[in-house]
Amino acid sequence: MSDENPSVVSHISIGTNDYPRAQAFYDAVMATLGAKRILEHPGATAYGKLYPEFWVQVPHNEQPASIGNGFHIGFFATSKEQVNAFHAAALKAGGIDDGAPGPRPMYGDAYYGGFVLDPDGHKIEASFWDESLGNE
Repeated sequence: MSDENPSVVSHISIGTNDYPRAQAFYDAVMATLGAKRILEHPGATAYGKLYPEFWVQVPHNEQPASIGNGFHIGFFATSKEQVNAFHAAALKAGGIDDGAPGPRPMYGDAYYGGFVLDPDGHKIEASFWDESLGNE
């Protein structure tokens, strides 16, 4: 196994109670970040750029999916425009605004992000780190 991968996380899975709706939502939202469907199983879809990084699925234990207070997923964006497109696509696909795209100085000068609740209530965001602004 190589230590060259800068990521700490291999993949993340979230549950849904309406798989077709969640799949349609994430098809639209993940495309804005250059991610696509990588793998599918009955009741589960994985998105990524090169490998399955983000899964949306019916819970394996067949119990209702629920959200966790304080839990959210942040996706990498390569520009402010990509953050804006992610946020707009999420709202158009049925998401709920949870923080319009923009700078958040409390996270550092270089941070620009937008927050949305997906149709199941999971808090997701896309963020861009503008290295030209520093991070003091």
